[in-house]
Amino acid sequence: MLTLTAIADDPLVLTHRLALEGGPEVVFRPLARADAERLAGFLEGLSPESRRFSTHDGHDLAAAGRLCDAIARYDKLRLVLEEAPAGRIVGLLEFSLDLHPADLVRYQEAGIGLAATDCRFGPTLADDYQGKGVGTQIFPLIADVARRLGRKRIILWGGVLADNPRAIRYYEKNGFRPVRSFIGADGTRSLDMLLDLDQLPEQ
Repeated sequence: MLTLTAIADDPLVLTHRLALEGGPEVVFRPLARADAERLAGFLEGLSPESRRFSTHDGHDLAAAGRLCDAIARYDKLRLVLEEAPAGRIVGLLEFSLDLHPADLVRYQEAGIGLAATDCRFGPTLADDYQGKGVGTQIFPLIADVARRLGRKRIILWGGVLADNPRAIRYYEKNGFRPVRSFIGADGTRSLDMLLDLDQLPEQ
């Protein structure tokens, strides 16, 4: 089973190159400490709507620096999609290996007990990469990462906003099932969804 330290020591264990349908070749790889400026460019380039749908606490160089500084220090694994050979970051894919107490409560109320073999996941794509099937093309790699981290199920990081039907369709297409809706601390309605990795074919 992979650990966050092992991934930081050898990022190639989770690095893949793939050609997108009708698009450029991209590299799927762990975030690196040297990525701060390029990651800041990605975050700063997100539209207001994409920022609203994301879980990031900032969209500037300081925020990017915090994400890069956190590599192998906490419970998070962050991967990026990078255009090759341009080096532009066009996607940020985040795993949290610890479960938030609020998640535990909500799922328990829905009759589902979360466990240490579950993880949280949240993706963000650059605006010009959205709606083109990119998320579905890379999802087998995402599922493989979770399995290699010893996880059996994936829940959504903070749920998915109920007024984001495109994201809900994406998750359903890739095997997630709705669990329950809830009202967040900011008053917005979101939907919890869960994926059982045993229900997906091995790649």
